[in-house]
Amino acid sequence: MFSTVAVKIGMPFHTSVASAKAAIEGFARSLAAEFAPRIRVNVIAPSLTDTPLAKDLLSSEQKRQGSADRHPLKRIGNSQEIAQLAIHLLSDEGSWMTGQIFRIDGGMSSIRTFK
Repeated sequence: MFSTVAVKIGMPFHTSVASAKAAIEGFARSLAAEFAPRIRVNVIAPSLTDTPLAKDLLSSEQKRQGSADRHPLKRIGNSQEIAQLAIHLLSDEGSWMTGQIFRIDGGMSSIRTFK
């Protein structure tokens, strides 16, 4: 399943998506408990990712740089990075993971950097 970094950190103008995706995270954990060991259930919770859906938010170099600067890794994620995590979780290499929320967000939800 998929969520968003906005569940973990308060972000303005994200009320609807954060509440809906928080429900997904709880739903996934409950399903993981109910379906183990037969079925694994995990959630991928990215930050803003460079996809067609985000084109308006990343429509200028100034917007792109501003978004990148909000992340400790100082860049915007891409769809290939998210896909690689999904592939890993669906593969045998991810077979000992269930009920987890994977925050692939350039460090946004877990660390703060100071200049």
